[in-house]
Amino acid sequence: MTESPVEIRKLCPELMQDFLLFFDSEAFADNPKWGFCFCQFLYVDHAKVNWGTRTVQENRAAACDRICNKRMEGYLAYRAGKPIGWCNAAPRTMMDSFADEPDPDTARMGQITCFVIAKPHRRSGVATSLLHAACAGLKAQGLQIAEAMPMAEASTDAHNHFGPLSMYLAAGFQVHRTDAEGHVYVRLSLV
Repeated sequence: MTESPVEIRKLCPELMQDFLLFFDSEAFADNPKWGFCFCQFLYVDHAKVNWGTRTVQENRAAACDRICNKRMEGYLAYRAGKPIGWCNAAPRTMMDSFADEPDPDTARMGQITCFVIAKPHRRSGVATSLLHAACAGLKAQGLQIAEAMPMAEASTDAHNHFGPLSMYLAAGFQVHRTDAEGHVYVRLSLV
C-alpha cells in the first residue's frame, strides 16, 4: 500500500483547530508527559515564567492566543487531510526563551525547534518535508540564517524532538557550536 503524499501548511489562525486537534490527540500519544506543552516552552522567558508550574490549560490558551495574534509560527504536515506532524519555526526574536542567550545574528535568524510527528508517520519523510518548508518560510520572511539545536546523541524519539542531527546535515546545515547539554547548534545560510 502506498502512503498518501505529505502536504505542508504554514500555521495561521484558520488552522488553529487542526493544530489543537493534533496536540489534543496524536501528538504525544507515546509521550504523554510532554502533552501539556503545546509548543510554548521556547516562547516564554524562563527568567520570568516558572515553567514547572505551567498547566496544560495555560499552555493551550497561550498557544491559541499566539496563533490568533500571529505571534507563533510553524508548519503542520497533513496526510489525507489529517494533521500528522508539526514543526515550530519562527524568527528567533519571537522566542523569548532565548533572551538569556544573546547572539549577534538574532535579528536575521530563524529558529527551527520542535518536531512532533504522529508515531505511525515517523521515518517516512514528514520531518524532512517540514524542515524544507520551514527553511523556505524563514527565507521568505527575509531571514538570512536558519538555526536548530538537535541533540548529538538522542536515545528516544522524545529526546530527538529538535529533529535528528543527520536530517539537518543532509539538508546542508553546518555545525556552528555545541553546548554542555549535548545540543549541536547547526546553521544554514538562507541567502
